[in-house]
Amino acid sequence: MKQLLNQVFNLTRHLVRLILPLVVIILASALILPPAFAIGVYDMPNLKPGGTWVVDKGDVLSLSNEGKISTTLEDLAKQTGNEVRIVTVRRLDYGETPESFTKSLFEKWFPTKSDQANQTILMIDTVTNGNFIISGDKVKSLMPEAVANSIARETLMEPLRNGNKYNQAFTDASDRLVAVLSGQPDPGPPQIVETVKVEGTFKNAEETANIKGNSTAWVIGLLIAATVIPMATYYIYLAIQPSSEG
Repeated sequence: MKQLLNQVFNLTRHLVRLILPLVVIILASALILPPAFAIGVYDMPNLKPGGTWVVDKGDVLSLSNEGKISTTLEDLAKQTGNEVRIVTVRRLDYGETPESFTKSLFEKWFPTKSDQANQTILMIDTVTNGNFIISGDKVKSLMPEAVANSIARETLMEPLRNGNKYNQAFTDASDRLVAVLSGQPDPGPPQIVETVKVEGTFKNAEETANIKGNSTAWVIGLLIAATVIPMATYYIYLAIQPSSEG
């Protein structure tokens, strides 16, 4: 019996030495490391001379559609002096919101009030589809806040509610922006067509948080087990050893 317990104890201790470092690494990664692909303003590129019109960090636009939108926005800038940037990101840094991110990016790209005057940024976080639009003072005379919010919340969002159609969403939004900033009549938001909601395959923020919480619980459980099992085995060994010697 004593020999069997010695073998069990030695095997358990060997397994703990192998598993414990891995468990600690996994636990540290789950609790400390930032989410993959999280983006802050410091990750955003500077604007290139000659115009950067679309920054697709979320990788949701086709190359052909990105090119068409860029050409449309470049033509708008040449004809009116009003400039629009489209920005997509995959995930924002912890504590960052679409509003705070867009405002900080606006100040990074256009540091002064005069730089900002004829500028607009329309941004979206593709994990949550949270978005924000910001414009300079001169733009607001052509595009009041109510119209800007309608573009972000209705024109941009309607195609996303029906299958995450990002190419259509940004084409529609850029077309409406160009019309408004060119002094043409506002075509207005798209007509809302009610459809049966189909559950998407992408997890929302709450579901992602729950998954992360469950994973952390499993890791903590493994860590506790890796600590308790060897101790329990050792105490059993100590409890039985006297009787074995007797």
